[in-house]
Amino acid sequence: MRRRLLPAALLLPFALLLTACGGNSSASTGTDGSGSVTLNVGDQKGGSEAILRAAGELNNLHYKIKWSTFTSGPPLLEAVNAKAVDIGGVGNTPPVFAAGAGSKITVVAAWHGTSRGDTILVPNGSELTRPQQLKGRSVAVAQGSSAHYQLVASLKAAGLSLSDIKVTYLQPADALAAFTSGKVDAWAVWDPYTSQILQARQGRVLTTGDGITNGLTFQVAAPAALEDPKKAAAVKDYLARLRRATSWVYDHREEWAKVWSKDTGLPYEVALASVKRTNSTRIAVAVDKPLVASEQQIANAFTELKLIPKKVDFAGFVDRRYNGGLPPSTTPAKD
Repeated sequence: MRRRLLPAALLLPFALLLTACGGNSSASTGTDGSGSVTLNVGDQKGGSEAILRAAGELNNLHYKIKWSTFTSGPPLLEAVNAKAVDIGGVGNTPPVFAAGAGSKITVVAAWHGTSRGDTILVPNGSELTRPQQLKGRSVAVAQGSSAHYQLVASLKAAGLSLSDIKVTYLQPADALAAFTSGKVDAWAVWDPYTSQILQARQGRVLTTGDGITNGLTFQVAAPAALEDPKKAAAVKDYLARLRRATSWVYDHREEWAKVWSKDTGLPYEVALASVKRTNSTRIAVAVDKPLVASEQQIANAFTELKLIPKKVDFAGFVDRRYNGGLPPSTTPAKD
């Protein structure tokens, strides 16, 4: 039976956000601050720049920040590797693939949040009620994304592997169409897409990444920028501002949801649900041994699946100089 599509009023803003996660292009969005040093920062729609601006953390900058907005984590890290970007924010899986490709990247900061927004969704009318029932079913997922690893880990927890299901590699825009038209049985995805589907009553959660994935997000820098004393000092200040801004979100969830909604085109209700479920739970943590071990586990999983061509030593892609007095990476996320 054909499933009802998303209401037009919700589909348009969702499409705008989906566009921000496919392709390889970037766009310059302006410059903040003043001074002789320019920090080239890679961002994604509704990301670091929006949070910093909303929290008032772009005031009194003694260096310049030149912003470039990328469509997703992989092309952002390609720009870091090419020295076109000094630093930028990504999820837990793109750095693993970049490391596997031998890219010149360095993880310099981390945040730990819940993984409740990382889900495997099924249509409302689906007969599936447990992850074990995914055997033989078709599941849409973006290859190399955090959802890709969440799918791998969730299947393993259910006693299954990727070979037990029919994997359909689709970017979110195409996955949305496949999911709502009944062409796939499930969709492995992340917030705010999870919140969008749930708010539109187009599906339900079969399982989440909570307790399955590490819930980490990163700021990743170009080694060349870290070797420049002036840029390294700017990176230190930038990270301090970003940590304060991320903490600000927890006490200003409604305010941040309004800003995020305006910046991305998401309906406010969807933005607020995503903020409460995911964004406001993040806490700044140290780049430490448990973090490296957790990312190494992701790298090993994809190497075993032959999706990364060679073994990755993730410890060689981190720099702990900016840890300061931050808590361990295993510190529980905020409620």
